Amino acid sequence: GIAFDASLVIVKLGTPLLNSFPRTTQLMQGVNYCIQKSLDLQMPLVLNLSFGNNYGSHDGTALLESYLNQVANIGKTTICIGSGNEASAALHASGILTNGKEENIMLSVGPYEPNLNIQIWKSYVDQFDISLRSPSGTMVGPFQQILGTQRFRIGQTSLFLYYGEPNPYSQAQEIYLEFLPINDYIDSGIWYINLLPRNIVTTTTNYHLWLPGGGVLNGSTRFLQPTPDTTLTTPSTASVPITVGAYNSLLGTYADFSGRGYTRTNQIKPDLVAPGVNITAPVAPDGYGSFSGTSFATPIVSGSAALMMEWGIINGNDPFLYGEKLKSYLLRGALPLAGETVYPSPRLGYGKLCLENSFPNQ
Repeated sequence: GIAFDASLVIVKLGTPLLNSFPRTTQLMQGVNYCIQKSLDLQMPLVLNLSFGNNYGSHDGTALLESYLNQVANIGKTTICIGSGNEASAALHASGILTNGKEENIMLSVGPYEPNLNIQIWKSYVDQFDISLRSPSGTMVGPFQQILGTQRFRIGQTSLFLYYGEPNPYSQAQEIYLEFLPINDYIDSGIWYINLLPRNIVTTTTNYHLWLPGGGVLNGSTRFLQPTPDTTLTTPSTASVPITVGAYNSLLGTYADFSGRGYTRTNQIKPDLVAPGVNITAPVAPDGYGSFSGTSFATPIVSGSAALMMEWGIINGNDPFLYGEKLKSYLLRGALPLAGETVYPSPRLGYGKLCLENSFPNQ
């Protein structure tokens, strides 16, 4: 490892269902345990989160992200989160909806898909209706914009549509669309999601659609005209933690799977990138393997943060070298990749990690 003499606290999270993710509350409990342990031991803490999914508004205001932003200020804590591996997975579509012009989004649903959900996120002030066309050509909608759940049926698929409302911390609105089978599987083929503007106020990108990430879908279930930007997974859009993308350190190039920014509200994320392609890591019971993903890039940044905190806090060079201060040093010390000229960028943030260049007075 990077900081091989560091003390480790390892928290294993359970999954409520087969092939599912840990609940948000479980993750929050795990984070709380680590922070309390660091306070009890009076030791600085680097918290590594190689975890993420596509659920949420992708703007840093979700429950887990708000929680991480708050607890990052407890004790001497630095949090590092992977940006996810969804940039090339075609699970995100977005665009600019204008008054008088409808948008048609094509969704390919692969065979034998048992269920599917789509999150549509927009500003609550923008108003548009939604209609669907199934692979057989059957139309349903436009759906009325009423709060609560609506239910429809097309072919062998039941549709549940839920219009959410803003909350005290965000003006975003979620429209949740779920496809459930009448028998075993939902209808496969090309679905069309039509957005019909009624009153559009926002002039920048004003709608986003996300499919579930993490490999839970059939490989051929995807948007046919995807948007690779804004594919950061939640909770990597939290503002305070360090968000880590991946690059290929052998070729010196961006890793095309690495989750891209910016956030839905154009906050700069990821913060930086680290090696995340063909990383050698232990394999149980006693071997090694080669792996790729931001889950392997993030620990490199976490280990680097631990070394900086050791230099600053443990060795007495800077007792306040943690949190946003440490992140600032890492961002200033980041280096460009060959061929990439604009920084920060949605793919690389401020550049590739360079620990040597990140210490003050270097």
